[in-house]
Amino acid sequence: MKTVRTRFAPSPTGFLHVGGIRTALFAWLLARQSSGQFVLRFEDTDKKREVAGARDHLIASLRTLGLEYDEGPDIGGPFAPYTQSERLEHYQAWAQKLIAEGRAYADPYSADEVQAFRDQARASKQPFLYRNHRPESPPEWDGTAPLRFKSDPKDYAWHDAVMGDLSTGPEVIDDFILIKSDGYPTYNFAHIIDDLEMEITHVMRGQEFLASQPNYLNLYEALEIEPPVLVTMPHILAENGNKKLSKRDGAKDVLDYIRDGYLPETLVNFIASLGWNDGTEQELFTTTELIEKFSLEHVQRSGARFDEKRLDWMNGAKIRELPLPELFERSTSFWSEAGLASDTDYRQKVLGLVQERLKFFAEIPELTEFFFKDLPVDDVLITGNKQLKRYSSAELKNWLTVSRDRLSLSDFTTEDITTILNELLSVTGQKPGVLFSLIRIATTQSPASPSLAETMALLGKDRCMNRIDQQLSALNT
Repeated sequence: MKTVRTRFAPSPTGFLHVGGIRTALFAWLLARQSSGQFVLRFEDTDKKREVAGARDHLIASLRTLGLEYDEGPDIGGPFAPYTQSERLEHYQAWAQKLIAEGRAYADPYSADEVQAFRDQARASKQPFLYRNHRPESPPEWDGTAPLRFKSDPKDYAWHDAVMGDLSTGPEVIDDFILIKSDGYPTYNFAHIIDDLEMEITHVMRGQEFLASQPNYLNLYEALEIEPPVLVTMPHILAENGNKKLSKRDGAKDVLDYIRDGYLPETLVNFIASLGWNDGTEQELFTTTELIEKFSLEHVQRSGARFDEKRLDWMNGAKIRELPLPELFERSTSFWSEAGLASDTDYRQKVLGLVQERLKFFAEIPELTEFFFKDLPVDDVLITGNKQLKRYSSAELKNWLTVSRDRLSLSDFTTEDITTILNELLSVTGQKPGVLFSLIRIATTQSPASPSLAETMALLGKDRCMNRIDQQLSALNT
C-alpha cells in the first residue's frame, strides 16, 4: 500500500484565509492520521500577482496553527525544489514529450484573433471552444508562443472522495494552455507534473476547480499518469449562507485571528468543523482527537457556513478549559498599560475572574479596565439601565447609602460581602437586578462584571468605598 502523501500548494499572492487553511488542515490531518507525509509547495508561476512577503506569511500561518510540514521550500526534501518557478526544466521535459506524441502544439493566434473567435461563437450562441479553431499545421514551438494541449474530447466518469461519482461529456474538454509565452507553465499543467513527481497520493482543492477536472483527466491520460485520489472541498459560505465567503464578506487573514487573541487550537478545531464532523454531537476536539477521528467520508458535499459567533463560543469554551497559569502566560501581550504596570499576582487574579466571560484575548483590556484604574462616573450606565432608570435619583441614593454603610463594616472577604449583599436585599426590599446593578455600576463603572462579591473583594475595601462615594456625589447633581 502506498504511503499517503498530501500537499498544500498555495500561490504567494496574499494572506492565507480560512478556505486555504481548511484545505491545508484536511491534507495535514489525513497525512498525520496515516503516518504519511504532508508537503508544502509554492505555485508561483503567476509572477504578476505575487505579493512581496507572502511566502513568509504563508509559512508563518501554517506553523502558528501547528501544521508542520515534512517537506517544503524552506526545509527541502527528496523531491526538491518545492517552488514551481525553480522547476521550469521539469515542465519543459514533459511538454516536449507531449509535442513528440502529437498532443501539444504552438498557438499561432494573436489575442485579437482569439477574441474574434469568441465573438463568432457568441454571435452564433455557441460556447467558445478553442479546439474548434485548432490549426491544421501549427508552427514548430520555439518557446515564444503559448503551448497548448491537444485535447481528445470524450466522456469521463470518475470518483471524488467527497463529491462521489461524477461524469461529464466531451463538450467540456478543450485545448488549454500548458506553457505561457513567458516560459512559465499554467496551473493546469504544472500541478499535475508536480503531483506526479512528488508522489502525491491525495489532491485536495476547492470546489471552484471541479469544472476543470475533465480537462485534467484528459491530460492525465495523455501523459499516461494514474490520477491521485481526488478530493473536492465544499465552499465555505458567508455568514448569511447564500454565497461563497470572500474578502468582501470579511474573510480575514488567519493571523489576524491570532492577533485578536484566538487560540491556534480553537482555529484548528473550528476550521475542521467547516464541512466535517465525526458523526456525533461533539463540537470541541483537541488536535489529537481530530487526527484520530478525521475521515474524508464525513466531509459534507454542501457548503459550510462561516459563523463567527460560533467561533467566539468555541474559543471561549477552550479558554475556560485552560489552567489559569497557562492562560495568564498566553495572554501576556494583550494587557493594557495599566494592567501591565500592576502587580503580577493581582493581574493573574483579575484574569481568573474574567476567564469565564472571555471570548478572545483582545477583550482583556475592556473587561478588566476598572480593576486597574478609577473611571469617571458615567450617568448613562444608570439612565440607560432598564432596571434602574425607573427610579428617582433620591431612591437610588438612599439604597446606595444604606449599602455603603453596611459594607463599610465588612472585612471584605468574598464570603462576607456575599452575606451582606443578601442581607441588603431584605433591608432595601429590592431585587438583585436592581440593587446589585446599582452597586456594580458604582464600584466598576461598567454594566457587567464577574461575580459582584468576588470583584469587590479583589478591588478592595478602600477602592470600593471611594467609588461608591463618587457615585453618591454624582447622584446629588
